[in-house]
Amino acid sequence: MIKKKISIFGSTGSIGKSLINILKKDKKNFEVVLLTADKNYKDLIKQAKLFNVKNLIIKNEKSYNILKNSPLSKKVNIYKDFTKIKKIFKKKNDFIMSAISGLSGLEPTLISIKHTKNMLIANKESIICGWNLIEKELKKNKTNFIPIDSEHFSIFSLLENNRTDSIDKVYITASGGPFIDFPKKKFKKISPKEALKHPSWQMGKKISIDSATLMNKVFEVIEAKKIFNLDYKNISILTHPNSYVHSIIKFNNGLTKVLIHDPDMTIPIFNSIYCTNKKNINSKPLDIKILNNLNLKKVDINKFPLVNLIKILPKNNSLFEPIITFFSIIVL
Repeated sequence: MIKKKISIFGSTGSIGKSLINILKKDKKNFEVVLLTADKNYKDLIKQAKLFNVKNLIIKNEKSYNILKNSPLSKKVNIYKDFTKIKKIFKKKNDFIMSAISGLSGLEPTLISIKHTKNMLIANKESIICGWNLIEKELKKNKTNFIPIDSEHFSIFSLLENNRTDSIDKVYITASGGPFIDFPKKKFKKISPKEALKHPSWQMGKKISIDSATLMNKVFEVIEAKKIFNLDYKNISILTHPNSYVHSIIKFNNGLTKVLIHDPDMTIPIFNSIYCTNKKNINSKPLDIKILNNLNLKKVDINKFPLVNLIKILPKNNSLFEPIITFFSIIVL
């Protein structure tokens, strides 16, 4: 059996590590062609040895020099940027996971689309700031696109063979982070440490803060609008502390579909790489207790005023979305 070729951009981050853990259990069916990191060379070395990877990219100058002078450099090609992509990818990958955080993930995504059959993107900034460019490359190279954020993967899964113009309303859920039940009068005393304690998900610092303010949901609404070609009026946010329901679609034929799974990014990642080759994953039994108390509510604007940004988002693509994305990065 021919192994499927896969590359991971941002393999030492949370999404990258989740994918690595999945691949560890199925090494006989996957060949890891390329791994990349910003500066975490120690984890990158471990991953390279685990999968016998022949190509590494590490952006940080100090980390790059350490790798170039290590014994690993005798067995592995080590690069410090993505200019050598053509040299690395002699044949098309079956999958490329783009999980580099921030705007720095956009350029690698764009230049690698032609080198893969399936592009998996777990990078909000790339989609928000460059979706028109990404979509153009996807169509030009006939590359399949799979969104990895749990909400967008859920929408993607629920749509199946339905056209997006069959959608009446999409509901994206938000856990509300650590402050969903926190009294508004105590908000002034919230510390960064408290804001980083997400009750459902294990995430990086920036996304944890964005989740605490619901800014991440503003970004996810923008993503959904772009990916699925929807109007903002057809997308709503519902708070849902259990993080069990990830999206709801009400179709204009009267049917409504709900997608649920445990708050574990392994599930959308797993299903993205086994989308054509069905494979079982160990998961928890259906939680009837949560189903009987989904506690879905409209967003409390007094607690989460940033959600009001959605009301002033322009209908057409503009610089407004990249500006608020960039501002969010700078502030944090």
